Amino acid sequence: MEVKGKIKLITETKTYGSNGFRKREMVVTTDEQYPQFINIEFVQDKTDLLDKFKVGDEVEVSINLRGREWISPQGETKYFNSIQGWRITKLNTEAPQDVPPPVNDGFEPADNFSEDDGADDLPF
Repeated sequence: MEVKGKIKLITETKTYGSNGFRKREMVVTTDEQYPQFINIEFVQDKTDLLDKFKVGDEVEVSINLRGREWISPQGETKYFNSIQGWRITKLNTEAPQDVPPPVNDGFEPADNFSEDDGADDLPF
């Protein structure tokens, strides 16, 4: 799945526990009638992907939806969802460059061409 939008927020990388689990989050604002603010987390080595992006960049993020079950000490079951990013690319939002005029190669367009002209000259 992909999410497209503008980066609203990028957090610093946080490290948890003795095993060094790393996590970094970003918020992408979608461009639709009712914009959505999508919180996407990047974990472990994927946290470094965000280093080359900044707030305001238009991006496309490849994501996976993750779900987990947790049972509390009281026996109550709860479910949690997260959105994990694994690839991010910057979208080209620059204005198109001026297109140079066509090169005059010395040939003039035929003004008096009709469908019947030369039809019998074709080898097939």
